[in-house]
Amino acid sequence: MKFGVVIFPGSNCDEDLIHCLQQNTQQEVVKLWHKDHDLQACDMVFLPGGFSYGDYLRSGAIARFSPIMQNVISFAQAGGYVMGICNGFQILCEAGLLPGALLRNTNMKFTCKNVHLKTTTTNSLITSKLELKKTLKIPIAHGEGRYFADETTMKSLNENDQILFKYCDESGAITEESNPNGSLENIAGITNITRNVFGMMPHPERAASLEVFNTDGVGLLESILGAMKQPA
Repeated sequence: MKFGVVIFPGSNCDEDLIHCLQQNTQQEVVKLWHKDHDLQACDMVFLPGGFSYGDYLRSGAIARFSPIMQNVISFAQAGGYVMGICNGFQILCEAGLLPGALLRNTNMKFTCKNVHLKTTTTNSLITSKLELKKTLKIPIAHGEGRYFADETTMKSLNENDQILFKYCDESGAITEESNPNGSLENIAGITNITRNVFGMMPHPERAASLEVFNTDGVGLLESILGAMKQPA
């Protein structure tokens, strides 16, 4: 199995993600440069967090037009697995691979802290091994993480079980107070309707090691590895 991590100018969580994937999956991980057109036969492509192109226009709006994104879009449209974390989630929305948009946090500030997540479905590649009743403590680090979509999109997300994670309190209660950025319905992560593209604002790669006293993000990697190793 082979994972690829796309590196844009301004990516700053790429090495974190590469280290996390290597240490927790023991699989091959390669760097994919944004100007290239070769996905190097990867089985799954990740778009990491950071500030692609300095967020000069709008988070993810410029990176969406990087040369390699043509290949990422084609890969995803053919059923290939793609996951975006934080800035990667923003890029996927800008590219139209995920519905909705990420807007400025309601407090208009960059927020960096641990939050709690509730898994809302196990019907996805990245949540198949997670427990619905267990809360996850995962850090966020973003200024534009407020998920927004129109009424039709929100209806589709709910009817098609596309919401993967919601912000909650430590007990698992989904409350207004536990929403760190004002996202609609406390949404922290979603998948597309064909369930092969995933996006989330929290950083599971920063919660996947005993060295940081948090391994709550490991379950996502175990889900990916377990599902992808199953025979077709």
